[in-house]
Amino acid sequence: MADTFYSMFSPKEQARISSTGTRVKLPEGWAPISERTGADKAYIILDGTVSVRKSGQEIAQLGPGDIIGEAAILGHSLRTASIVALTPLELIHFTSEQLSKLSDELPSFHEALERTAAQRFPKQS
Repeated sequence: MADTFYSMFSPKEQARISSTGTRVKLPEGWAPISERTGADKAYIILDGTVSVRKSGQEIAQLGPGDIIGEAAILGHSLRTASIVALTPLELIHFTSEQLSKLSDELPSFHEALERTAAQRFPKQS
């Protein structure tokens, strides 16, 4: 498996991350995140595949181990894309408060969030 957000952590760190969030299951076709809405949650995908869509056009697909929704929370901005479930999903749901708490308590989590967001949204110069 290619390096994913979740695979950057030790089993002990994964257990800590998992226990901080809430496990949820969503059906195919569900859109847990909508473009141009407030950033109040993020998810780690445990099982399933999502389509990342900007202005209705798919720009990426993400799957197990990937995090979604983190960039807008980190950037204190509106969502830049919508997320649509291509398959049934099993996720770990995080509120923005839970993400902040994990970032404070687990420096490796904060570093991984920053790195992932930077890869997805390179700084414009």
